[in-house]
Amino acid sequence: MPRRAAEFRRPIRRKLSYGICFLLGAFSVVGLVLLFLQHSYHEDRVKHPLLEGNKHVEHFAKDRLNFTEEISSATSFSRQLAEEMVLAKAYVVIAKEHNNLHLAWELSLKIRSCQLLLSKAAMAGRPVTKEEAEPIIKSLSSLIFKAQDIHYDIATTIVTMKSHIQALEERAIAASVQSNVFAQISAEALPKSLHCLDVKLNADWLTKPSLKKLSDETRNSLRLTDQNLYHFCIFSDNVLATSVVVNSTVVNAEYPMQLVFHIVTDGVNYGTMQAWFLGNNFKGATIEVQNVEDFHWLNESYSPIVKQLLNSESRAFYFGAYPDVNPEPKLRNNKFLSLLNHLRFYIPEIYPQLEKIVFLDDDVVVQKDLTPLFSLELHGNVIGAVETCLEAYHRYYKYLNFSSPILSSKFDPQTCAWSLGMNVFDLVQWKKSNVTAIYHYWQEQNANGTLWKLGTLSPALLSFYGLVEPLDRRWHVLGLGYDLNIDNRLIDSAAVIHFNGNMKPWLRLSISRYRPLWHKYINQSHPYFQECAIG
Repeated sequence: MPRRAAEFRRPIRRKLSYGICFLLGAFSVVGLVLLFLQHSYHEDRVKHPLLEGNKHVEHFAKDRLNFTEEISSATSFSRQLAEEMVLAKAYVVIAKEHNNLHLAWELSLKIRSCQLLLSKAAMAGRPVTKEEAEPIIKSLSSLIFKAQDIHYDIATTIVTMKSHIQALEERAIAASVQSNVFAQISAEALPKSLHCLDVKLNADWLTKPSLKKLSDETRNSLRLTDQNLYHFCIFSDNVLATSVVVNSTVVNAEYPMQLVFHIVTDGVNYGTMQAWFLGNNFKGATIEVQNVEDFHWLNESYSPIVKQLLNSESRAFYFGAYPDVNPEPKLRNNKFLSLLNHLRFYIPEIYPQLEKIVFLDDDVVVQKDLTPLFSLELHGNVIGAVETCLEAYHRYYKYLNFSSPILSSKFDPQTCAWSLGMNVFDLVQWKKSNVTAIYHYWQEQNANGTLWKLGTLSPALLSFYGLVEPLDRRWHVLGLGYDLNIDNRLIDSAAVIHFNGNMKPWLRLSISRYRPLWHKYINQSHPYFQECAIG
């Protein structure tokens, strides 16, 4: 079949195919452009994920001066107020330095409003609400922006805040040191009421011959060495504290007439102690009072601690100026110079005829019958004591200097420490183990004070190492002289509670929550207590 001439062919089909090709090409180009833009946008999102969030924040910041509406929890409002106050206080200082007293006054006024709101909320025990916080935060923010507009820039703020933080830290450290010193002075001072009692009792001892006759009779009593009775020893120069220890023990004992108390005091308080314990009846318990100055065997040639206590440098450390030494205030307590504090290491020499004895500090209160302590099995150990390593820091390394090879080679620094103040001693095993000689050895090694600081616990940890029988925690609960948060259930279950620390119950700085536990064992009906306003 012959082809048509060119002029007779259908030109419309060629025109349509050209249009389609053009459209397809255009769509392809647009698609590639869109794909490229989408890819670029995705890369920007990966590189800057917070871009949109920042835009939202900027928009929000323009609408609002703070983020209070975004904070939903009650504590967040309190935190926001505190943060605003810190910044405002910095600008108060800067404004004063630039002599802008009006701005400083405005900021101070708002800071006081903020402090008042937080104080009221704390007193009421409720959270700060949004309605309360929002006006203060807005006004503080407005003033802070105003300060920024006056060219108190961030660099100036940072420098100023750093300098004032450093000044505040120095003031806080100085205040803390001063507080510790004042607390130590208060703890060492004898209250006027106790001094009054001492004077009256000492006058009785000097003017009443009948008391000395009773003392001679007690000194010769066979009950003092009777192994069938329960023997307790107390070493103290505080008659009122010792009286509470004795009274609380006999009151809670099932058979108080079977108790024997061996009290050792110093020459100054010997007459006071004798007058008090001879002039009062403690439910038939036997009470012996001795004067440490009568222990002539306890001298420099026998005891290293006596030699150290009489050393002129040691006495200057406590009673004189020591410009080159700046120890902790508690280590300047002159009780460490008292030989009474170290008599616990000489119990077998003081009571050579006894086989078992319970030692009590003068700042304890007995709440249960202690006679079961005498039937406890110590498994060949010398001392029964409550361990104190429930808290990690009450271990040997806390009390001893383990950088010394003589300690690190013989003792495990992680060994659990234990408490003094209420301890049962097997004096037969003590003599077999020669504990006093061990104590003398370590005191001689520590003559220069490099192994431990001061006190009796550190040498006790060394002297009784491997000779301690752990007791149930309820026998001896510590901390009532410094810890405000002891569980009441633990206190109620305790056989002995210990007011160790500076806040002794006979002082005004004692913790009021625990004071009644001690005061209820004071004989308030005694005329001297009323005359001296004790209680």
